[in-house]
Amino acid sequence: MISRLQLENILFLDIETVPQHEHFSDLDPELQQLYADKTEYQRKDEFTAEAFYDRAGIWAEFGKIVCISVGYFHNTEQGRSFRTTSFQGDEKQQLLAFKKLLTEHYNKPQHVLCAHNGKEFDFPFIARRMIINGIKLPFKLDLFGKKPWEVPHLDTLELWKFGDYKHYTSLKLLTKILNIPSPKTDIDGSQVCEVFYKEKDIKRIIEYCERDVVAVAQIVLRLRNEQLLQENEVTSV
Repeated sequence: MISRLQLENILFLDIETVPQHEHFSDLDPELQQLYADKTEYQRKDEFTAEAFYDRAGIWAEFGKIVCISVGYFHNTEQGRSFRTTSFQGDEKQQLLAFKKLLTEHYNKPQHVLCAHNGKEFDFPFIARRMIINGIKLPFKLDLFGKKPWEVPHLDTLELWKFGDYKHYTSLKLLTKILNIPSPKTDIDGSQVCEVFYKEKDIKRIIEYCERDVVAVAQIVLRLRNEQLLQENEVTSV
């Protein structure tokens, strides 16, 4: 199936998320307790809820999106190219801009969204944050009533599983074994919170997020047994 898809019909994406507030103490008492309840299983007895708060960005109920990066293939007279762009700033404005992209440019049946672990993280996180921000879901994220084969989502983690549903492979590991340049050359996901709140360096986060988008596109190329993108074929717009 992956070989039959037109690359130009795939919108590759990645998101970066952080806790809703910088400090656990910024949550009201009820939310502090709800966070403690939500994370009890993961924390066990090793961490207090406050000590575990730096991981709050992985839950849409307690986190927020600080960057949405997308990438797409574009054929030119010079040949193949891959373009990336990012949305950042106020979360609601990010989500509205991303929704506009989907509704105006990726709204046809043949268009699909693609991310690594997207079905478990990126796609539902974006949808939940849209609902929280009072935004009606675009068609590509509204899965209610859709049959599995009607869901317009590709997940490179799922593709790599080949039906082995207990298997998990990180983006970093998958790029390594497929001889794809690693996107983790500066920071990784565990450092995004500190870079956002302490260093206040959103540019660094955007560059990291866009490298992940390129890596996902490279994985799809390898799964299709096609030549990887070269540096001169990738541009940020």
